[in-house]
Amino acid sequence: MMSYTLAEIAARFGGRVLGDPGVKISQIATLERAQPNQISFLTNRKYYAQLATTRAGAVILGEADADATDLPRIISANPYACFARISNLLNPLPAIKAGVHPGAVVSATARVDASASIAAMVTIGEGVEIGAHSVIGEGCCIGDNVVIGEGVRLYPRVVIYHDCVIGDNLIAHSGVVIGSDGFGIALDEGRWIKIPQIGRVVIGRDVEIGANTTIDRGALDDTVIEDGVKLDNQIQIAHNVRIGAHTAIAGCVGIAGSTTIGKYCQIGGSAGILGHLKIADHVVISSFTLIGKSIREAGSYAGIYPFSKTDDWKKSAVHLRHLDEMSNRIKVLEKMLSKQESMKGNAE
Repeated sequence: MMSYTLAEIAARFGGRVLGDPGVKISQIATLERAQPNQISFLTNRKYYAQLATTRAGAVILGEADADATDLPRIISANPYACFARISNLLNPLPAIKAGVHPGAVVSATARVDASASIAAMVTIGEGVEIGAHSVIGEGCCIGDNVVIGEGVRLYPRVVIYHDCVIGDNLIAHSGVVIGSDGFGIALDEGRWIKIPQIGRVVIGRDVEIGANTTIDRGALDDTVIEDGVKLDNQIQIAHNVRIGAHTAIAGCVGIAGSTTIGKYCQIGGSAGILGHLKIADHVVISSFTLIGKSIREAGSYAGIYPFSKTDDWKKSAVHLRHLDEMSNRIKVLEKMLSKQESMKGNAE
């Protein structure tokens, strides 16, 4: 296992070192479990007490906490981002073993870079292009005419339908389906008619897609995932959705068709976004929020009903059912009061 001194780490990622810059670090860990050869971090003050008892060889702190310990430490403007970079340094991905496994089925018309790795039971269709240093895991299925960029990593059993375009450095975890048909149907005389989905999915650079997430192809135009988007597990992205660069979406979110989400948005788990909407850049949507109309301005939005004891919730639900009736009664009462005040004023 490789190790680095604090001075070497700070030289790579920035920040200033307080204490012994020669402390060697080979792994990262929590404050509670860290050992002397490991570095930990503090980004939440509720763990402050653990800072006093940690056995870590060094810690990563923000400027406000620079004097909170005498341990060797890196002081960073963004301790959590610093932690992420150090963790990547200390935990690199396995080396790529270039070549095509004998158990893979690769079309004679496919172009696979010699530095790519194709595992057993992979199926690669006609006209496929796979770029340098890409890794296609066991059991993946790549449809005809798919273009895959450089440094892509598909974990086992990822499926990419025909004609889709995948940018450099994509990470797709197991069970991801890219380019499946969107839910396009038309009702005619009591029967549903399938609408062919003839668009593609086009994915930019540096995107990550969590396990069992599905991204439907466009009905006519493309479904587009821009650069730097991060998608959690079990997300449903419908046809012709466009997600702006560097947006992050947590698990179990559902996005209906033809909605456009801006850049640098953050969407909490299990939120739902209805179709044909537009979400501005820099919008934060809280977990379990249902978005039923477009959001034109940056900011934080929530539509979460607070939980309570079941009996209390039932009583509140009864009142909610009568809100429209109550509103109308209040309007009538306001008119009556206004009329009485007007008559009283005239009498005086």
